[in-house]
Amino acid sequence: MEGITWYRALSADELPEGRVKAVSCGDTTVAVTHYDGEYAALDNSCPHQGGPLGEGSIETGCLRCPWHGWDFDPLTGETPGSHDDSVETFPVEEREDGIYVGFPEEEPHERTVSDVIAETLVNWGVRQVWGIVGHSNLGLADALRREAETGNLTYYGVRHEGAAAFAASAYGKLTGRPAACFSIAGPGATNMLTGLWDANVDRSPTIALTGQVESQVLGTGNFQEVDLEAAYGDVAAFEATVLHDSDSAELATRAAKTAVLERGVSHLVFPDEIQTQSAEGVEPGDPEGRITDRDISPPADAVDDAEELLAEAERPVIVVGHGARFHMDPIVELAERLDCPVLTTFKAKGQIPDSHPLAGGVLGRSGTPIASHFMNESDLLAVFGASFSNHTGIAEYKPIIHVDFDAMTLGKHHSVDVPVWGEIGVTVDELNDRLDGTDVAAESQREELADRWEIWRDEKATRRAGTPERGVNYATVFEAMSRLVPDDAIIPVDVGNNTYAFGRYFEPEHQSVLMSGYLGSIGFAFPAALGAWAATQESESRFAGRPVVSVSSDGGFGQYMSEFTTAVKYDMDLTHVLLNDDELGKISKEQRTGGWDVWQTDLVNPAFAEFAENCGGYGAYVDDAADLDDELEAAIAHDGPALVEISTDADPI
Repeated sequence: MEGITWYRALSADELPEGRVKAVSCGDTTVAVTHYDGEYAALDNSCPHQGGPLGEGSIETGCLRCPWHGWDFDPLTGETPGSHDDSVETFPVEEREDGIYVGFPEEEPHERTVSDVIAETLVNWGVRQVWGIVGHSNLGLADALRREAETGNLTYYGVRHEGAAAFAASAYGKLTGRPAACFSIAGPGATNMLTGLWDANVDRSPTIALTGQVESQVLGTGNFQEVDLEAAYGDVAAFEATVLHDSDSAELATRAAKTAVLERGVSHLVFPDEIQTQSAEGVEPGDPEGRITDRDISPPADAVDDAEELLAEAERPVIVVGHGARFHMDPIVELAERLDCPVLTTFKAKGQIPDSHPLAGGVLGRSGTPIASHFMNESDLLAVFGASFSNHTGIAEYKPIIHVDFDAMTLGKHHSVDVPVWGEIGVTVDELNDRLDGTDVAAESQREELADRWEIWRDEKATRRAGTPERGVNYATVFEAMSRLVPDDAIIPVDVGNNTYAFGRYFEPEHQSVLMSGYLGSIGFAFPAALGAWAATQESESRFAGRPVVSVSSDGGFGQYMSEFTTAVKYDMDLTHVLLNDDELGKISKEQRTGGWDVWQTDLVNPAFAEFAENCGGYGAYVDDAADLDDELEAAIAHDGPALVEISTDADPI
């Protein structure tokens, strides 16, 4: 027969008489029946509500739908009686080697709304999508597949939608560019909310794409229906439901533009039937003429005031937050001009190497006594891209210059002496230009910094020499990681005792640190490692080829440990360091110090190293400091996903 493509559906004796079976032939699934000595192939979808006929049964001469019991002739697909809702049949041939089903040659793909959305996002620079394909997002998934097959983006199928959102959030924090997370309606979409809140509060450009029930049943309490615009209302800076008469290219453009400019979350909702709606002739959106250069100068009066304070200060200190991560070169130049310390918030750890003679380490609860000393002794704080979190504890009683791109962040919690609204890089460049050749009053603090580092490193050595209750103490773990983790690694860290110890003891060089900052969500680290690894695969990215080494406790890793199989599936070359104390150690400590009984913080754990091996990765277990270096080196050198489980006690000090 001309114009027919034949597929071998079954072997000759595979389907007994009187039975039906669902068989996939290419991209089509049919219900193959064997009845009255003949074979037939019917459309697998019941015309009532799409029930899978291939999962039904042949009873009293009729093929019965398993969902609602509708009957069809098993050979012709016709319905008994006066009904006319028959199902399509396909030609069948019995050959020596089996049963063949024929299908008309496929028509060329008809462009859909989903194609327009996917192409628009690609035009706006979206290169990574994480998610789970399901029944209410199949049309959009098919459009993403086409973009992936042409090399325009990369799609990662995860095990939990929460991990998809964390991966996208981490990618945005690292690169400053948006990525997308993708889910079905209902529970898939609600599973992404925690990771999206992480993106929201940490100002990470992220785009959420969620399926939805068909538009004609919206509001009726249909299966898996959730009012997603309401559910995402506070987390998303922009959201819209794509409907029949929507300008889909414009909605995708606004979603991408908002994520980029607002540095936050955008959300698009796709009712099921809209995803495959024809969009022939509709062009995708792109950023041409839709986005402006954001490198604008700050108000001159504010820069005048900042210049004056910097020139007059005798013991100035610079504090940098995560918002300054792309502008560290001119900030370090300013510090060298003033010969003053550069302290970082915890989220900004690693933005200046601890080996730099002006580095003062992390300020705040997860920080070092070096940083707190210099803040206390300062007569001016110049703060760039920090939000004044109470976790950091920037002294509000000091004279303060605060520079940030977001006007609402300036003086958010209390008044500051000189709020400067402007892009950080532009502002610092202008301050450097103005101070060039100026006789500043600042005294050199380099020698004092060196002395304070020596005191702190001696203290850390004393703590390493202490005997832990079990395994390896935290100071020893992070001293080894300071030596062995590659200088250019990306390090996602989790929440808990492991995080506090990392802040105090790990001495970064040029590593990039990622964390769940304002949300402080346990479980962040490993999904974030997936997002970071994706960035390292982009040849044009400044993160290309960099190693990824993530850190968590047993409590944090346990939340998304199934994603280790995702890392194996995509052969992600990353290393996870898991500090196992068999409890939620930070919470136990809070209970003890707060006068509470320690209750329900103990954990029952698997052998994590064996779990990693069982998933197809590399696993190692360490409970003796003498083995630590060898196992860390082997894991980092391993080509693929690796996990090092280190037994520790519950006290990070």
